[in-house]
Amino acid sequence: MTQIAPTAGATLEPTPNADTLPRRLADFATFADAIDYAATGSRGLNFHDPRGKLTRVYPYSELRDDALAMARRLVAAGVKPGDRIALVAETGTDFAALFCGAVYAGAWPVPLPLPTSFGGKESYIDQLAVQLQSSDPLMLLYPAEIDAMASAAAERQGCKGIDWTTFAAQAAPDVALPELSPDDICYLQYSSGSTRFPHGVTVTHRALMSNLAAHSHGMRVGDNDRCISWLPWYHDMGLVGCFLSLIANQVSGDYLKTEDFARRPLAWLDLISRNEGLSISYSPTFGYDICARRISSQSNVAERFDLSRWRLAGNGADMIRPDVMQNFVDAFADAGFKANAFTPSYGLAEATLAVTIMPPGEGIRVELVEEERLSGTPRDLSRPARYRAIVNCGKAVKDMEVVIRGEEGHELADHMIGKVWCSGPSVMHSYFRDPEATDACIVDGWLDTGDMGYMVNGYLFIVGRAKDMIIINGKNHWPQDIEWAVEQLPGFHQGDIAAFAVQADNGEEVPAVLVHCRISDPFERIKLHDQIRDKVRSITGMNCVVELVPPRTLPRTSSGKLSRAKAKKLYLSGEIEPYSLAA
Repeated sequence: MTQIAPTAGATLEPTPNADTLPRRLADFATFADAIDYAATGSRGLNFHDPRGKLTRVYPYSELRDDALAMARRLVAAGVKPGDRIALVAETGTDFAALFCGAVYAGAWPVPLPLPTSFGGKESYIDQLAVQLQSSDPLMLLYPAEIDAMASAAAERQGCKGIDWTTFAAQAAPDVALPELSPDDICYLQYSSGSTRFPHGVTVTHRALMSNLAAHSHGMRVGDNDRCISWLPWYHDMGLVGCFLSLIANQVSGDYLKTEDFARRPLAWLDLISRNEGLSISYSPTFGYDICARRISSQSNVAERFDLSRWRLAGNGADMIRPDVMQNFVDAFADAGFKANAFTPSYGLAEATLAVTIMPPGEGIRVELVEEERLSGTPRDLSRPARYRAIVNCGKAVKDMEVVIRGEEGHELADHMIGKVWCSGPSVMHSYFRDPEATDACIVDGWLDTGDMGYMVNGYLFIVGRAKDMIIINGKNHWPQDIEWAVEQLPGFHQGDIAAFAVQADNGEEVPAVLVHCRISDPFERIKLHDQIRDKVRSITGMNCVVELVPPRTLPRTSSGKLSRAKAKKLYLSGEIEPYSLAA
């Protein structure tokens, strides 16, 4: 029986990879049925401290017992089917039991983010309050250590706020729990990017089970697989892909808290190295980037890590950058990491999670595409052609259809760029209490993802978000291209640059670039400003607005991605204050 090997001196035994319980790939009517079945086996969840030491073993049988007790407490507190229960999504047993307990009670759990290292107390209270206003929950449950902030947000919204330690101490009387139906709402998920105008995605049990079955089939989950994750449980990739999926497909999992990964990212790879089975672990591009950067100055890669059994190194949640993936391969090849373990995918909360996934073992496949094709403008033959690497995000998962449509709504042929649409049983029911937004993106059962891409022989290539397009003098520019160009200058990391269009004094649109600046010398700042201006001019063919801003100024979405729309709004309102360039 293979599993995560304990660290030296550890006495806890993690839940196993293999089990005598026959595996079922999410073929259940409801998520509650999936919990019931997983609880009859020996697998479960395992939680680790910042250094990767196992601190809590949580078999699915214990999770079910705790969840049923939480469900009875909720019903005794007056919770009825359809009520929303907001939960601050801290990675651990409390959130797991409360989420599953809310499901058993017929309520809709609503995962909300933890405080981050940037933004401050008031910003977090504002963010919680906005999402509470949107979801209109009966109560907010949260870790005791954030009581001041969470209770302030709950009070602002007028809902009951209680820390989950206090709630768990309440009596759990033997009350009847409701019968659940596949078409009942299972949970409410906030889509990435939701801040001031959040969109709550309502996901039914049927949609959830369909998607969990689809991506487990696509990943070819086997008896010796184990999931290792640091992804936050308030984001769809962490919640659905690395928590709910493990229960529904009876897979053991190991967790680092997201904030612990941020401080010690290589602890993630230590956990993968200790897995004696086969590892499945997902990350956005920046996770691989930070690990490759952190290890670059060390020479003990082969001695410290064994990544040879990392079967699926998933990529998702942001634009996949081939250069970062290659840097990771170069950094960890001596530790046994194989490039064909990379598993690009594409998904979004509005489709529950997975839309496409690369078949295991095919790795990252890239096409070089002329930028003029991406922007839809005729090529200037007086200038040499420039190309961008576009990553293949795989094939549609089981029961999902994906098509590319043009501006008039007609389906486009292979290699033609247009809007990505998808249809299938895991497409969301609706945006919560927002029929206008729902009708704007769901047409005749098809979901307009808002992303741009093209198909080739059944494989999907994503080129960017339609709403992020910068249109200057009739020519389209992807902000990712501009940001990528600036990132090539020394001293910049992914996420340091936000590009968008602003209106100049003459009424024309010009590109604006906000850049995190870590230089204090005023003369060096001017030099940097001029370098960035020249670099952007080489991409766009025109002058641009360049603003140097303090580190950690650029806002991010709940999943950690750069929010260009919010950066633009904060910049235009004066809430982002650039450095003065007066020497």
